[in-house]
Amino acid sequence: MPSRATKRGADRTPLQRDCDVLICGASFAGLAVARELAGSGADVMVVDRYAIGERQTSACGIPTAWLQAMDLRGAEQQSFDELVIHTPHVTVRYDLPWTFSTFDYRTLCRLLAAQGTFTFETATVRGRDGDVVETDRGPLRAPLIVDALGWRRVLSPGANVQPPDALLSRGLEVHPFGGGRDLEVWIDRGYVPAGYGWSFPAGEELRIGVGSFHPRFHVREPTMRLASDLAAETVRYQGNWIPHALRPATEDGVFFAGDSAGHCLPLTAEGIRTALYFGLACGRELRRVIAGEQSRAQALARYHEFSADHRVAFAWMLRTQRLVPRIAPRLLGPALRAMGAKRFVDWSFGHYLAIAHPRFVPAAAGVRVRKSCGTESAHWWMPGADAEVDV
Repeated sequence: MPSRATKRGADRTPLQRDCDVLICGASFAGLAVARELAGSGADVMVVDRYAIGERQTSACGIPTAWLQAMDLRGAEQQSFDELVIHTPHVTVRYDLPWTFSTFDYRTLCRLLAAQGTFTFETATVRGRDGDVVETDRGPLRAPLIVDALGWRRVLSPGANVQPPDALLSRGLEVHPFGGGRDLEVWIDRGYVPAGYGWSFPAGEELRIGVGSFHPRFHVREPTMRLASDLAAETVRYQGNWIPHALRPATEDGVFFAGDSAGHCLPLTAEGIRTALYFGLACGRELRRVIAGEQSRAQALARYHEFSADHRVAFAWMLRTQRLVPRIAPRLLGPALRAMGAKRFVDWSFGHYLAIAHPRFVPAAAGVRVRKSCGTESAHWWMPGADAEVDV
């Protein structure tokens, strides 16, 4: 794995080769897929426009248990067992049933990449024709192709819907030097009509930002204002479009993971653990193809079903995302205070974590979906377990 910056100019040499698995995208989802293929005997290639860990793409926060389960605690910067929510009328503190951690993007990507066995090249992916992916350095061919390139869904055969018409949220943050002890969120229409602001301490820096559920609402000015209200500098900007709707996880023979499949939770815009979670699931299906245990068509069907089985949870969170901005500010504070009861917090945050639970990490390949009482629930069989594990 290279530690150099992205190749440019004369160093961007022609590239043309075949491989067993081609993973396009070297952030959370793509690297999770590669991790699951380690030791499979497959010739795996990962390509990205940037070198691994070179360009941060998010506020970089995740439930701590995910870092531990994936042996990524070396990237952790700070952990929190409380969530502070500010509204114009009240501030509430939730005692969380599990801790949340901020981490260093570059370090985590390198630790995750080290768990895989693959060839990496910097190349800009432009499109696909069958089993051939076209890049700015030449064509790459593979029978198994993964698009983990983000919301643009580059390898989709159809025209992609672009912002501001796409189902995307808009987020921007600054990274001033400083520190803090609280994981803070602002639900305040003075900053954003529909969305929220945040301040995530991460060691020696703060990550202060604003996210809007409406992509036509620009967030630079409110981000600057929130930082100013917190007496922080507006330096080191980082922004991105954030999917808030689940999309098909397979299409035209391609596997999609992470933002390219809409694997980002609505309402909270938490997409890192879901990118890891669905990336692991994708990698396990590909591993079974490499082992001769199933065909590519079967892997596509199984992975598509796995992703689609989460549509109820995603849909409920999207409904809540659309509901919150309609609640009168004078009622929002009391409602949040009422929901701060320990029993309710433990119940609600427990269900939230269960959407992509860290105990999925050590699971063996394979998912069993069982329907009961009119609902769908996913179950994973773990090596040495005496029974299926509900999540």
